[in-house]
Amino acid sequence: MIHAESVTKRHGALTALDDVAVDIRPGVTAIIGPNGAGKSTLLAAIGRLIGTDAGDITVDGLDVVTTKSRLLAQRLAILRQDNHLAIRLSVEDLVAYGRFPHGGSGRTPDDRAHVEAAIDLLDLGAVRHRFLDELSGGQRQRAFVAMALAQDTDHLLLDEPLNNLDPRHGVALMKLVRQLADERGMTIVVVLHDINVAAQYADDIVAMREGRVAHHGPVAEVVTAENLAALYETPAHVVDVLGRPVVLWE
Repeated sequence: MIHAESVTKRHGALTALDDVAVDIRPGVTAIIGPNGAGKSTLLAAIGRLIGTDAGDITVDGLDVVTTKSRLLAQRLAILRQDNHLAIRLSVEDLVAYGRFPHGGSGRTPDDRAHVEAAIDLLDLGAVRHRFLDELSGGQRQRAFVAMALAQDTDHLLLDEPLNNLDPRHGVALMKLVRQLADERGMTIVVVLHDINVAAQYADDIVAMREGRVAHHGPVAEVVTAENLAALYETPAHVVDVLGRPVVLWE
């Protein structure tokens, strides 16, 4: 469970998060909203990548501000939008970095098992020995997702993970997210721009606008024509396809 209460974040005169309160349960939760809504800022605050000006955030009861870094990293993994490294690494070495919070060097039998599983899950076997700067954007994105999975946490935060992925790998990643939540009971929070992807794979949706939570609840309750038209200031139609809402924009 991820709990946020009265969370506020300011950048000078701009309020990026305005008294945000959410309880995120196990399963897949998608955060949606227009540009500048505060989606990535909320995810970064939960992952302790940025500080906040007010409020409290806990992950399984652990305060993200005061908990020791290694302990928090054993419970929570995060994939940012902007993944840049100053050193040259192979895919396999990058994925092994995910084992550091557990005290491993990436070479113990347990570490190797998690690294191999992550490489296999993200279909990276063919490029495991290649350097990151030799890969396509989509391959690099999958390598960073694999590193987060190798961390073996109960909570996973993904900030726009579909960036640079073609349809095949995008669908595969979202199916994997769904599988991890269902089979391992993980709490996975995903920032997404595609409402239809969110509606297809998420259990709950947090809809944000101007730094505030406009709606939070099960997909069917949030993804309505009225809610989306107000959220994005664009007329929308919502139709049912195979039991899931699909959004058509005017």
